Amino acid sequence: MSDINFNLEEFNLQLDTHFIGTNIYFLDHVESTNSYLMSRNEDFENGTVVIAETQTKGRGRLDRTWLSDPKVNLTFSIALTKKDLFTSPAMINFAASLAVANALQNLFQLPVELKWPNDVLVKGKKISGILMESISAGSEITRMVVGFGINVNQSNFPGKYLILPTSVKNEYRGPISRERILSEVLNLFEQYLGFLKFDKKMLLQSWKEKCRMIGEKVKIESGDTQRFGVFVDVDEDGFLLFREGAQTSKITFGDVSLRGQ
Repeated sequence: MSDINFNLEEFNLQLDTHFIGTNIYFLDHVESTNSYLMSRNEDFENGTVVIAETQTKGRGRLDRTWLSDPKVNLTFSIALTKKDLFTSPAMINFAASLAVANALQNLFQLPVELKWPNDVLVKGKKISGILMESISAGSEITRMVVGFGINVNQSNFPGKYLILPTSVKNEYRGPISRERILSEVLNLFEQYLGFLKFDKKMLLQSWKEKCRMIGEKVKIESGDTQRFGVFVDVDEDGFLLFREGAQTSKITFGDVSLRGQ
């Protein structure tokens, strides 16, 4: 399906949600889908999705640039406005990355794994990333925006990357329906948000089963700081538990890689 327009009718036929994606904006060009939902004052419905073919200032974590060829990949964001979803923001990251991972596994049997806090890998290469941001009034979160970048039909990735990228097409060896992937991701994301409210332990356990780094020696980088130790576990709020020598601490942000990588 490369180099053709996104087929909203095909997508809608496969969407099976109560609120995620029932209100959709489809844009040809935008600075970033996250910025679109973050910067506007309008009251977006809970679960509103913004999809863009081209992002001129696509972003990843830590203000990194997210590059994506137009009409071949998926770049979209979801607005969450119900306050009962905001009790564990880090776990929304887990729900999002798990939705992508299981969508790709269900549809294409790809050997996916999850990298803390929000990357989806196939054979050690990055196939998707998540960026979550929020708007607050005082100490209260009023809107969360979850941005997704999924490499679908892009074949080549020029440039330098911290983690080598790949795409569904490269791993599955054939052109892929973006509509099919998007509908499956949204269906699963809504399901996992339900787990977040009613069965958080199941969501956490499902994420941990796909994270290959737990129990391994890792390096954590934050700015110019590097720390070396063991990725012990993740706690009930999705934060990394990190052991240096005899001391275990909680890590809330940073880049994690296996020692030697």
